[in-house]
Amino acid sequence: MKRIFLFLVTNIAVVVTLSVVASVLGINQYLTAQGIDFGALLMFAAVFGFGGAFISLAISKWSAKMAVGAQTIEVPRNSAEYWLVDTVKRQAQAAGIGMPEVAIYESPEVNAFATGMSRNNALVAVSTGLLERMTREEAEAVLGHEVSHVANGDMVTLTLIQGVLNTFVIFLSRAIGYFVDRVVLKNQEGPGLGYYLTHIVLEILFGILASIVVMWFSRQREFRADAGGARLAGRSKMIAALQRLQSIQEESHLPEKVAAFGIKGRAGWMALFSTHPPLEQRIEALRAAG
Repeated sequence: MKRIFLFLVTNIAVVVTLSVVASVLGINQYLTAQGIDFGALLMFAAVFGFGGAFISLAISKWSAKMAVGAQTIEVPRNSAEYWLVDTVKRQAQAAGIGMPEVAIYESPEVNAFATGMSRNNALVAVSTGLLERMTREEAEAVLGHEVSHVANGDMVTLTLIQGVLNTFVIFLSRAIGYFVDRVVLKNQEGPGLGYYLTHIVLEILFGILASIVVMWFSRQREFRADAGGARLAGRSKMIAALQRLQSIQEESHLPEKVAAFGIKGRAGWMALFSTHPPLEQRIEALRAAG
């Protein structure tokens, strides 16, 4: 969940920042004396929309490490770190990708995530809580799951989806802002305060709504990553890791804290904003595949 949350927050922040800078610098050639040039606006939206998404991807490893305080393992200091690096290396070779950076961070949460610009430039980070509360076999399956995310190119695909969504968010927010400024507020002297306030507020609102699509993609890719983890570590280990997450959720009664690769599914309309399918569905999918 952390990689998706950090990517979305960073993306919204980058896009809004770029939009404000563009407005301040007057980079709004789609606004003319005759009105709004929708073709120019669409091109502007695409450049800034995809630019925001790819900037978020480019800084994803840095922002993720800063957010959780993860420390890259340059030289393993103990048996656990040796095992961690060796396992990721072996799985990366089996998956046909470059060796990711391996990091560890202090947290009681059972958590792991992967991010990065490409299959050969990625980061796999693991919490101390996961290493303490899972067996080596279960942790191996978690790592296989995260390495599979990298091998499947999930972050790049997510970035492309986010770029398309950003384009529509920027386009619609500005088109509606222009309508409010000219038609509702009757401003005929160029873009006014109504335009700027409307498009900034709508960019944030539409960005949150667009995250529903991103979350849907996130839920689908979890099944693929589970299958990949089963191939790299073994189906029985993958199922055991998911079952361990279930037991941790039941013990703690705080499912929102178990954020690793198995967050508990939400109920009702809130399920639209869930990054992961329910654990029961994922376990059943693995069993059915066998």
